[in-house]
Amino acid sequence: MDAPRQPTALVFDLDPGPPADIVDCGRAAVHLRALLDEVGLTAFVKTSGSLGLHLHVPLGRPHEGEDVKAFARALAEALARRWPDEVVAEMDKSRRAGKVLVDWLQNDPTRQTVAPYSLRGMPWPTVATPVTWEEVERAAAEDNAEALTFLAEHVLERIEREGDLFAQVLELEQTLPV
Repeated sequence: MDAPRQPTALVFDLDPGPPADIVDCGRAAVHLRALLDEVGLTAFVKTSGSLGLHLHVPLGRPHEGEDVKAFARALAEALARRWPDEVVAEMDKSRRAGKVLVDWLQNDPTRQTVAPYSLRGMPWPTVATPVTWEEVERAAAEDNAEALTFLAEHVLERIEREGDLFAQVLELEQTLPV
């Protein structure tokens, strides 16, 4: 809060363009995780509690905001080049039909991303919920959107059973590659 232009995390918002859905976001998330692995960065994933997924890459210490945003854009564009039938990196809605937008602009200090465990204003009480990579991979393999949808009544049980899957986001220190 003291340095809004010096983020301590990199964030990607994976937003499906209908008829794409959260399962397609899961496939895109797995691709994006592979790119992040290539440059030595660890990502954590959560549902948005709405239609998509969010990948958080903890940095630990403040980084220059423009560097984080430029890195996010470069990764989103690289992902779109590698998987052009599945992913786009441009905001233009006409190009998003059936694809997943990798929204790198979430790294602008004027943008906001829903916090983990936030209740969302949806027709049913969904929650932005941290998930494991295994859950994402399984939902993608089984084409099971319900596996990535969490209602308020189940999230506390989930935390008791699995712990806080997002705790490391506040602890892990990583540095963006040059």
